[in-house]
Amino acid sequence: MRADAQRNRDRLVAVAAEVVAEQGAEASLEEISRRAGVGSATLHRHFGGRISLLEEVFRSSVDAVCAQAVELLDAPDPLQALTNWLRAMVRHATSSRGLATVLVMSGDCGTDTHARVIAAGRSLLERAQDGGAVPADVRIEDLLKLVNGISLASGDDSAQADRLLTLAMRGIAPARG
Repeated sequence: MRADAQRNRDRLVAVAAEVVAEQGAEASLEEISRRAGVGSATLHRHFGGRISLLEEVFRSSVDAVCAQAVELLDAPDPLQALTNWLRAMVRHATSSRGLATVLVMSGDCGTDTHARVIAAGRSLLERAQDGGAVPADVRIEDLLKLVNGISLASGDDSAQADRLLTLAMRGIAPARG
């Protein structure tokens, strides 16, 4: 791909992520094109349509939270590392605003993305469990459902989401909270 074409593609994904965070998964493709400073034909040439663009936005977001999990594996406090990652997951879920649902409903959201998030979080959880900070019966799937519930309950209120996650973590690891 030519350098200018790659820049346009990258810009479209970044702008689409912003617009989806503001307006939800049904955001206008025309609005995304306009904000990215490209024509709608350029968007369609790169992605073919809405679902393909939304998949790339979602994939990019998941790549970022998975990379953060890897970075946090070296953090000195395993519970704080897990908590920081869960906060990132709340932000991810909040900024996705229906993205995963649209992709699942379209039949185009693969389980690979979900499996990657589970694996990334499981590594952090197991480290916290090995250190005795989190009980052995806590499962990453439960924590991810909790994060999803927090993001749904909080809407756009990041302060409330942070408070709810703090309360949840006190219940998960009461000796530390």
